Amino acid sequence: MDYHQKLAEKLSILNERGNGVLIRMNYIKKSCADPKLRPAILTDKTKEPAIKYINKKFPNIDFRGNIVSVKKPLRNDSEKVSGELTDLFNFDLQAVNFDFTKNYLDLIVTYTSVIITLSRIEDKKALVGMFNCAHEMTNGSSDPSYPRLGQMFVEYEHPWKKLTEEFGPHTKSVTAALLSLRMLYPRRNLPAEQWRSAQLLSLLSAPAAMLDPACCDTMACEYLSMEVMERWIIIGFLLCHSSLNTNQATLELWKMALRSGLYLTLTRDEVLNIHKVSEDLFDNIKGYSKRVADIKECRDHVLVNSGAMHRERRQFLRGAMKELFKVLEDEPGLLGPKALFVFMALSFSRDEVLWLVRHSENMPKIKTPEDYVDNQMAELLFYMEKLSGLMRKYSHVVQRYHVQYLAQFDALVLNDTIQNMYVCPEEESVLLSSFVSVLSALSVKQVENKEEFDLRPLRLDWLRLQAYTSVNKAPLPLKDYPDLAKVMNMIQFHTRMVDSVEELLHETSDVSILCFYPRVFEKMFSQSSEEMTMKRYLMSFPSVCSHFSQCAHPLCPEEVSALEKRSLRLCVTFLEQIAKQTSGVVLEICAEQHNLNDELLPKHCAESISAARYRKQKKPPPKKGEVQKEKPGAESLRKDRTILTNMDKMHLMLTELCSSFSLCTDFAVFDHTVIPTEFLLSHLEMRLSEIIVRMANYNKTTQEITRPSDLLAGLRAYTANLHWLTSYINVDVARLVKSVLLQQTVPLDSHGGQTITTIYTNWFLEGLLRQASNSLIVHCPTMHCFVNQSTDIESTFRAEEFSDISELRALAELIGPYGMKFLSENLMWHITSQVTEIKKMVIENMDVLVQMKNNFDKPEEMANLKRRLTGGENILKRMTIIGVILSFRAMTQDCLKDILDKHCPYMMRSVESLRDFVSPEADIQVTLNVFELASAAGLTCNIDPALVAAIGSMQTDNTSMDEEYKLSCLLLVYIAVSLPTMALDPNSLYNREHGGHNNNIHCLATAINQLAAAMFTIQNKNIEQQLKEFLLMASSTLLQLGQNVERVESKNRESVYLLLHMIVEESPFLSQDMLESCFPYVLLRNAYREVYKSFVITLGNVHLNVTS
Repeated sequence: MDYHQKLAEKLSILNERGNGVLIRMNYIKKSCADPKLRPAILTDKTKEPAIKYINKKFPNIDFRGNIVSVKKPLRNDSEKVSGELTDLFNFDLQAVNFDFTKNYLDLIVTYTSVIITLSRIEDKKALVGMFNCAHEMTNGSSDPSYPRLGQMFVEYEHPWKKLTEEFGPHTKSVTAALLSLRMLYPRRNLPAEQWRSAQLLSLLSAPAAMLDPACCDTMACEYLSMEVMERWIIIGFLLCHSSLNTNQATLELWKMALRSGLYLTLTRDEVLNIHKVSEDLFDNIKGYSKRVADIKECRDHVLVNSGAMHRERRQFLRGAMKELFKVLEDEPGLLGPKALFVFMALSFSRDEVLWLVRHSENMPKIKTPEDYVDNQMAELLFYMEKLSGLMRKYSHVVQRYHVQYLAQFDALVLNDTIQNMYVCPEEESVLLSSFVSVLSALSVKQVENKEEFDLRPLRLDWLRLQAYTSVNKAPLPLKDYPDLAKVMNMIQFHTRMVDSVEELLHETSDVSILCFYPRVFEKMFSQSSEEMTMKRYLMSFPSVCSHFSQCAHPLCPEEVSALEKRSLRLCVTFLEQIAKQTSGVVLEICAEQHNLNDELLPKHCAESISAARYRKQKKPPPKKGEVQKEKPGAESLRKDRTILTNMDKMHLMLTELCSSFSLCTDFAVFDHTVIPTEFLLSHLEMRLSEIIVRMANYNKTTQEITRPSDLLAGLRAYTANLHWLTSYINVDVARLVKSVLLQQTVPLDSHGGQTITTIYTNWFLEGLLRQASNSLIVHCPTMHCFVNQSTDIESTFRAEEFSDISELRALAELIGPYGMKFLSENLMWHITSQVTEIKKMVIENMDVLVQMKNNFDKPEEMANLKRRLTGGENILKRMTIIGVILSFRAMTQDCLKDILDKHCPYMMRSVESLRDFVSPEADIQVTLNVFELASAAGLTCNIDPALVAAIGSMQTDNTSMDEEYKLSCLLLVYIAVSLPTMALDPNSLYNREHGGHNNNIHCLATAINQLAAAMFTIQNKNIEQQLKEFLLMASSTLLQLGQNVERVESKNRESVYLLLHMIVEESPFLSQDMLESCFPYVLLRNAYREVYKSFVITLGNVHLNVTS
């Protein structure tokens, strides 16, 4: 025996390289067929004559005079493809000549698959021919590999004919190899009924033997893929078909394989139509008419029976896998002795998945297409993933068990077997002795110390030994020592349990072929997602996408990028669908709970109160045609528990969907880590944001909107039920809710959609404040809200229902400090637009105002100047609008303060202390920074920093600070001298119930104080001094009202007098002493007596007349 042939090493390398070449051939085929990937030379119109000539004359191409202008681009585009095709000659079946069954058959099948795939590349001649032409034009000679490659293309024009000729001399060895399956294949290819009767894969069928190690004489054959065996049989007998007519056993084996299905996988999604190929081949061979009849009979059998048989197998495997997983999950220690059961279960399930995939994609026309549809595939994939995960999780248990098994049992049995051998040459003896020594050296301490095991050299030596002992005239024929083969095969499996569990899991459970059947894969997911009982298993589909990286091969790196994109697309699609379903159910439950919670709101109790009142008064309630509504809680009363409500069904669906997330917390798809729950949180975040906005129910046309308190109640109902989700699945709901609510405090959410901050800001500006500026709505200081005026125009809403303290507190709770800041900025924009117009009016009347400022104590002069003054009413109107806006802002700030006091009282105390600590003498910028902090917390400040910033932004380079100061002073003059004109307006009457005037002029007090403080702060002037001058001038002009004999002008004089008192009361810079020094207090007292003269207070049924 020549031990230097290294047959085992060559066999391993050729099989590995053959798979790589096969994948490359498939990639070339796909690239040439795909318009996006097709080489440019094949799509260039100018190259068409050259391509036609090459295809016609190939391989003997005379490029002189026939092919021109192809030198540089042709070489660049075709060099790579031609180089890949040349690799075929590095993969040659004749390089090995041995009888080692499995690897020998693998090599035959791989070689045949490469040739068949190559024959399916339509542009191979054009690519190789053009490359050779370019090579010859560049280098002056033909490519060295071209003659052999060209000759091969010609010889394999009809691949099956050539292959059968090539394998003719190998018929005996191939047939012998295939006949070794005559016991194994029929035993594996049984219907589900026999599996069920034999209790296949069940650990509970023999409880007494549960701890016994699972072993047999053919360990590796037990989890050998059925598809692999069928490929061996079909392709092997196609190549060596003569044995079908001479050996009955081969005929039976071949017919059984033909009855298994219609297609076999060559590679990726390239399949072989076994009946068509066999029939086409045998039709052209004399004496094979019986075989053709056998093929047709087998095809008919497949069409009638195969789909149902595989459907029943999948049904059986679902139950068997579930039972096996539950037992092993409960007792993971059984993974040691029963590891073989896991790999058998995974292999059987994988075979059924792959069979269904390749037949679903190429489904024949049959009467029972439902046999090729499986809406329960999710469950099978789920338990495949679960069992694989269990093996990975407890790999240390499996490793520890088998290390002890190898050292304390296998080594001893092997040693005894070797001692009983009567012939053992030196080379074989060295190998066998090394096996015993390696196994004996294993110990549990190595496992405890977490040492890395590498028993691949031992397995390679066993492969070498099989190679040495399997050839003709071997010194040590392995067939004479079956006990040695049995022991070594068992040892090989046990060693793989120590260092190659992951590799074995890939071999038995890899379903990466699904990556190449995206349409089938997505259809399986869609069908499973429609079944209620399958929803808990849906996560298996995205999890399977983590297998796809395992199908990449180093010999075809170009394919990796496309595989990665497709894998991620499928994974994300599945996760998005699962998350969409789950979030839909969650939010539907929340919506139902929101409706129930809404029934408990105080606004719905009026009917119950009315009914109770009638009962108390013993009056019959008014008859109505409506059916009496059920009281809240009636939905919880059950007469029959078996009747499921809609809520019951939704909770059941939610339980099923959330169970699917338990498969894994995360998994890797190529270099990407995927966390399924993040997809759920993302969907919930997006949907919840939409729901919150939808709950606001804002109609821009009719200006209808939900009250903030109602929205807050609904939002609390949603969030309370979302927190309940944590009892189903481990997700951070608190983070979700915080994220969503925080997004609602800014103008746009993370998806660019409107938020309730924007909606309520727009509504209060356009709906409430716009009507307030027209005096249709009045600011009511006594009730701290806005109220509707009694007018002929019917309002679409009641202002007090949206602007009282409870509603504005709810608003502050909803949009928070950030939202309030956005609202404030929009309010300031409206104020600055009014200030701009006011400044224009001041500039127009500047000369008159300067004179009035200098002559305010001269009544006759003032009367003349007043006639020249224009726009007095307009300026008061604009100042009133500013006052209304600032009054609304003050109300929102107060409510924000109340909310923050409740949520963070300690922080609020610190901010208040800091605000109070700032002295008037401090640097103005420092003061404004502190006031900005205080204002953000809702605290009231002497100077409004937002107003200062807004007015400051109006200044341009064209105006100096002195000019601005002059305009500010004249503005106060303008307002002061225009105050008496308000007495002409009948709406200037002071409303004692509201605590303000009917035309909102009481808001002038706020406007004058805050606007003056802001303007003079920017100009760095004394605010108190300027307001004193304003108070003096305003008092003077109002006192002149009393001297006017025309009663028309002074009918609301007393109401206007009260403005002075309001201005002083609201100002932090003015005092009552200052007011009394320029305006008699007796006039104020008489004014209050006049407006409060006589009104009625109703106490129950008693009317009291109250006189001042």
